[in-house]
Amino acid sequence: MRFETFVAGQWMPRYQYKSFEPTPINGEWQWEDPHIAVLLEQANRALGELNAFSLIVPDVDLFIQMHVVKEAQTSSRIEGTQTEMDEALLPEEQVLPEKRDDWREVHNYIDAVNTAVAALAELPLSNRLLKQTHATLMQGVRGEHKQPGEFRSSQNWIGGSSLQDAAFIPPHHEGVAELMSDLEKFLHNEAVAVPHLVRIALAHYQFETIHPFLDGNGRIGRLMIPLYLVSCGILAKPSLYLSDFFERNRASYYDALMRVRTSHDLIHWVRFFLSGVAETARKGRDVFRAVLQLRTEVEQQVMSLGKRSATAREALHLLYRKPVVTAGRLVAELGISTPTANVLIREFERLGLLRENTGRQKGRVYVFDRYLSLFIS
Repeated sequence: MRFETFVAGQWMPRYQYKSFEPTPINGEWQWEDPHIAVLLEQANRALGELNAFSLIVPDVDLFIQMHVVKEAQTSSRIEGTQTEMDEALLPEEQVLPEKRDDWREVHNYIDAVNTAVAALAELPLSNRLLKQTHATLMQGVRGEHKQPGEFRSSQNWIGGSSLQDAAFIPPHHEGVAELMSDLEKFLHNEAVAVPHLVRIALAHYQFETIHPFLDGNGRIGRLMIPLYLVSCGILAKPSLYLSDFFERNRASYYDALMRVRTSHDLIHWVRFFLSGVAETARKGRDVFRAVLQLRTEVEQQVMSLGKRSATAREALHLLYRKPVVTAGRLVAELGISTPTANVLIREFERLGLLRENTGRQKGRVYVFDRYLSLFIS
């Protein structure tokens, strides 16, 4: 198949509506557009630099967790949740009651990411893995009654309040299993010479067009990208998440997907995707670089705490994972007394490492601003 002559699919009449039945994608792909080769080179170079940093940063998994939280918060925000980054890092009891539903959706996504990445050690990136991840994503939240962990058995739609005024109607549910089987085969088809980044660009478009679940398709489709990059060895760690790029360019993202369906313009989508990979990878690289510099500075600061420096370093490791903390969390995580936790917090405030965020006398929450800001800028 050639990008320039690709026909994305056809509209099939149904009862009172038409569904879009996409062309299967498992096959050889070619293109003439030279700009794609340039973008592909830029994206691969940026990914290589990002991957190198993920391999040299000490205790990198501490910082990967912050990338996961950022991805969960941003990907969920695209779907309408209102949880901010600092709120996502709080324990549930510290979150305002009216915001807890959104908080749970974000934390389900965090669990889904971590579970899926761990599962790659035993399972390939497959429909089975995507279904398991979807079940985790939907557990106990607003989509829990929409066939969690199973491909849909009814028609869905995107935009609008019904099939009659929908912006886009994905394929009929009877064809979902076959289309997803084709997508899975394409991801693992070693007989076709398709670069990995082009392959996952096509796969993400196809997944979002099939919309195989009743809910959660956007989040699972975006998560599929880092899962693929880890599974094929492009990344050693799940350190690249495109939701921030898609969210900041939301209109362009949806337009690029729809242009394939309505105008068969696959080239525009692949260009947009590769540009997003390159930009996001460079940003991730810069974050890792800033983390290394900050880590050197703050660990030198805590060495000035004398006999408390060992406990302070343990607290720093906790803050690298969750830079929003309470005295109670320090007590529970570090196994120290409440007075010791309070003294440690005061020392961290004096050093400019923590800032109290509530203004309350009880239930105070402290933020490691210098670190958190690296992930939200």
